[in-house]
Amino acid sequence: MHSSDFSDTIVALATPQGVGALAIIRLSGNQSISIVNSVFKGKDLRKADSHTLHFGTIRDNNRIIDEVLISVFKGTSSFTKEESIEISCHGSMLIVKEIIKLLIAQGGRLAKPGEFTQRAFLHGKFDLAQAEAVADLIHAGSEAARKTALDQMRGGFSKDIKLLRKELIHFASMIELELDFGEEEVEFADRDQLKELISKLLVKINALINSFDIGNVLKNGVPTVIAGKPNAGKSTLLNALLKEDKAIVSEIAGTTRDTIEDEINLGGVSFRFIDTAGLRDTTDTIEAMGVARAKEQMEKASLILYMLDLTSESTKDISAVTSDLQNQAIPYLLIGNKADLLTKKQVDALKDFDINFLSAKLGNGLKELEDTILEKVNAKALQTTDTVVTNLRHHQQLLLTKESLEAVIKGIDNGISNDFVAQDIRHALHHLGEITGEISTDDLLENIFRKFCIGK
Repeated sequence: MHSSDFSDTIVALATPQGVGALAIIRLSGNQSISIVNSVFKGKDLRKADSHTLHFGTIRDNNRIIDEVLISVFKGTSSFTKEESIEISCHGSMLIVKEIIKLLIAQGGRLAKPGEFTQRAFLHGKFDLAQAEAVADLIHAGSEAARKTALDQMRGGFSKDIKLLRKELIHFASMIELELDFGEEEVEFADRDQLKELISKLLVKINALINSFDIGNVLKNGVPTVIAGKPNAGKSTLLNALLKEDKAIVSEIAGTTRDTIEDEINLGGVSFRFIDTAGLRDTTDTIEAMGVARAKEQMEKASLILYMLDLTSESTKDISAVTSDLQNQAIPYLLIGNKADLLTKKQVDALKDFDINFLSAKLGNGLKELEDTILEKVNAKALQTTDTVVTNLRHHQQLLLTKESLEAVIKGIDNGISNDFVAQDIRHALHHLGEITGEISTDDLLENIFRKFCIGK
């Protein structure tokens, strides 16, 4: 789709595929109302006011397909800032397909992924960073992720970028003016002021770049590996945390031969819990592959929950495990399972180790463990009110902006010509502009919006 071509009226299912009570089909484009009106029996939609609902039937000639509720959006007051219709029908996929087929026969065409949001962006409803936040909001898996995506969709991040860009444009224009005067050696842009401004901008940009680690956690969750010897209770812990039987629990050592992954929310933060095969020496080829994969997962984790079966681990074993985990330099928690089977004397003998006592089977100590996990990943830092970068594309453009701004300072210090200083400032402005879409190409837009779901 070319960025300036809005002559087509696009059609798509906006609700998830599959059977449900209701489904919503949306249209956008200057023929939306006339296309729907030609198959709708009820009020004449051409005479309806914007933002009104109308009950009636969708018909193929005289054959009734479904009873529906039509939402009408006229002029530029819709999500896409063009004439739009939403059809709320019953959630049978047969009905949905028949209605969409009928709308296409009347002159509509199937929308491409993200085309509704792309039209909203191209009509100036919001900038590119806000448009990308729409997809993040849809896929938000935790309260923290929702808040961050909503703030970005409402323009919090964009506002910061536009302010940075505005301050830089002033000096860029002064240097461009100097270039216009050629060899007359007039100076409109005070170099010390320019260096001071860029130093301030770099502080802000570095803060945004550094926030990406937090942003990545908010968006994708904390990758957390549950590791330990076979039959230590890893799968039981995962099920207790998930509050459902997702993993296979068996008395036979070596039951889990692959990684099992699921996502849960603790304290508004999303955790991707990965249950792995038991760590032990084995001659079973398939189990050995599972053990190797478990070690790979541990190396990639942001947090390791190491399960100890307190009824079978010696203090020597626990010391060896602690030493290995410390060498990995990844945050970890030692979890002592089956604590309900220990005597007080046995518990006291373990007081030199930092063990979180638990009975995964009974659920004893589970709430305390959840609190400790949140402390370990510094969950309070994730509840930040500052602007957080969650998008890899934005992070890459900020790194390029930083590189260009550092080149400006270096150039001024080395006394290079105005042409090169101006060029480095232009590069910085370009990278900032690519974040918000003030500078964009059709290729860039296609790449971004094709990752959206169809109907959004």
